[in-house]
Amino acid sequence: MENKRLINWGFRSWDFGFRDSSFDIRQLKSKFKLSDFSFLISTFILSSLFTIQVKAQSLDDYLIQAAENNPGLKASYARYQAMAERVNQPSLPDPELQAGVFIEPMAFVMGNQTAEFRLMQMFPWFGMIGTQKEEANQMAKARYQLFLEEKNQLLLLVKSTWYEQIRLKEEIKIAQENLEYLKKYEELALIRFQAGTSAPSSARSQSMPQPTVNSTSAGSSSGMGGMGGNTSSAMSSPNPMSSGMSAAPMGGSATGMSAVLQIRMQIRELENSIEQLKANQEPLQIKFNQLLNREIRAEINLPDQLEKPVLSLEKQEILDSIRQNNPMLAMYQAEIGAFEQQAKMAKLEGKPMLGAGVNYMTFAPRPENGMQMGGENMVMPMVSLTLPIYRKKINSKIKETEYLKESTLLDRQKTENLLAMEWANAFRTWEESERNFRLYEDQILLVNQQIQLLETSFISNATGLEEVLRANQQLLDYHQKRINALNQQLQSLAQLEALAATSLTLQP
Repeated sequence: MENKRLINWGFRSWDFGFRDSSFDIRQLKSKFKLSDFSFLISTFILSSLFTIQVKAQSLDDYLIQAAENNPGLKASYARYQAMAERVNQPSLPDPELQAGVFIEPMAFVMGNQTAEFRLMQMFPWFGMIGTQKEEANQMAKARYQLFLEEKNQLLLLVKSTWYEQIRLKEEIKIAQENLEYLKKYEELALIRFQAGTSAPSSARSQSMPQPTVNSTSAGSSSGMGGMGGNTSSAMSSPNPMSSGMSAAPMGGSATGMSAVLQIRMQIRELENSIEQLKANQEPLQIKFNQLLNREIRAEINLPDQLEKPVLSLEKQEILDSIRQNNPMLAMYQAEIGAFEQQAKMAKLEGKPMLGAGVNYMTFAPRPENGMQMGGENMVMPMVSLTLPIYRKKINSKIKETEYLKESTLLDRQKTENLLAMEWANAFRTWEESERNFRLYEDQILLVNQQIQLLETSFISNATGLEEVLRANQQLLDYHQKRINALNQQLQSLAQLEALAATSLTLQP
């Protein structure tokens, strides 16, 4: 057994950063009530923290690469950073400086006024700037939650494509094993034909079954040869078991050389099916590498088989986790907070603005009766006050924010209902796959026992070749169904984890 190691995504918080770029958690700084960006780091890492068994380059290594390199995710993060900068924008209005120079000095008792300078600073009503910052803070949090949702959807695509590739790899392996069986049985049939030996009449009277197993996963999000979310009949893989063993019956006249020819036709069909399965690997490889923003032909290190997951939470606990952790619900909650602040801002706009300033006037001495009179400059403190007497626009803004808040509350309820429906469907798929997996595991054990008995009877010439072929076909069909059930279960698990924004598995 190969040595296995444990990787914990939360071991180093910067392992999920974006190295050598501005998309680096270590370089992030924000002032919107997130101390040293601890909120961003903790949310980001906790949402991605899980521990799985890996060999060589593992799935979580590829997930980190996708999060670091995917251009769509980087763009979403840049939009969040732009929104976060708005937190620093609310401030006092710029002070106003006015200056005037008299072309001809204006005579006053205190002298001839030559110039006048006025400096004024307006102050919004108490609490306005803080409210504006809090509103920007809530909008930035909403944008961050949207970024987390896009990250979860990206990781879901990566996981789904990863599982599809492993399933396809296992299907090719099963088809090749089936091919080896057929070649061995071809040799046995040829030896019997050359020796002039035919199967017992009881065996001749039976015909070969025609399996109806489809190689595409019934519950997965994509066809075996598809690109994840897109199902295409042209890309769906032919069933190697059906093409290799579902030809015409081998009973009755299917003896002697006709049995040999029948097996050879099945071998040709199966070889063609294997080629098609290998061809179907290419679009999945391209999709996976593009999600990671790599070269389309970059090598992907896949394990030999899918590993059965174990849920760490009960059904209802998963739903509770979704309601608590789903980024879309958190986004709507942040938007509600932003609208509450906007309503508060609208009310504060109905308060007067205060102004304070100074007026400086310069005077030149004025000659009067042969004497220079006045000439002393004057400084005059000033205050101002706006009069918000037009209340209609203020009341309209308040109503607008109330309607927006109500709309967001309803959208949140709608999203919560949709998430509950997706949870129910995904968990139903999980339970169905779990039942099917156990069934096929038991069936494989029984068929293996049957094959041992049939091979012993075949050697003693008590059983026809058709019986042995049929049993082996049934065994391979069950292996195929087992792989599909396990892939279906992993796909539903990935969906549940995307909804809950957290890991839901234990070590098997």
